[in-house]
Amino acid sequence: MAGTEAATVEPAPDSFEALRGAIAARYPALSKRLKTIAEFALAHPDVIALETVAVIAAKAEVQPSALVRFAQALGFDGFSEMQRLFRAQLVERMPSYEARIRTLDARFGGAGASGPLNAFIDISVGALERLRGDVDPAVFARAVDILARADCIHLAAQRRSFPIAVYLSYLLAQLDRPVHLLDNFGGMLAEQSRAIRPGDALFVVTFRSYAPDVQEVARRARAAGVPIVAITDSDLSPVYPIADACFVVHEGEIDAFRSLSATPCLALTLAVALGRRHEAQEG
Repeated sequence: MAGTEAATVEPAPDSFEALRGAIAARYPALSKRLKTIAEFALAHPDVIALETVAVIAAKAEVQPSALVRFAQALGFDGFSEMQRLFRAQLVERMPSYEARIRTLDARFGGAGASGPLNAFIDISVGALERLRGDVDPAVFARAVDILARADCIHLAAQRRSFPIAVYLSYLLAQLDRPVHLLDNFGGMLAEQSRAIRPGDALFVVTFRSYAPDVQEVARRARAAGVPIVAITDSDLSPVYPIADACFVVHEGEIDAFRSLSATPCLALTLAVALGRRHEAQEG
């Protein structure tokens, strides 16, 4: 029954990638509480891998029994069976910097300004290390192909993700690529998006809580058959299922203050790859 916690009897996933896909596929049918756990699990996989049920429940602000129901909704007999998949992918990535953060004796590890600075440096380095393992080469190649074929690249982002769109606009302009920044100046985002034509591409950057206007631009582009490249922060992001090439980037976070370090690195790398592609074609 949709919207209840006893929703599925499908076999349990046998890999972390299959687990991510199962969470995304079954997310709409989950209860509100289990949706909260799904979002937390994909945003904080290392917490799921390393912590006890009690600690995870406290961090996710749910009851421990809800974690068990979440695992069972995905086909597992219990939480520990699901947790093994999270631990397996953690071993594969070996996030040494995130492990360092976890073992800090105090939140900022010292007094004075250097404490917060060191903490944010650590989570930023951790996000960059995670990016190394999270980027799928096939998705990267597909994104470059889409951008290389586009007559014009339109960039849509708001709030915290807006600096990434501005940075990409600068980089692409330096490469002499036709680029259009949908900056929503004067509240004109809808009007600006009308410039998107067949043969163009839309590049979207959106993070939780996913700007509604950016979602609408992406949906209209999808309906018009315009290919979409997206950077977001979860498989459950509203742009994930409609993007032709989507990167899920996990930035570091301390007390709701989220860094922005891995995403600019990815944006720069995409721009460089696009520049190299055009050099090769012209040569």
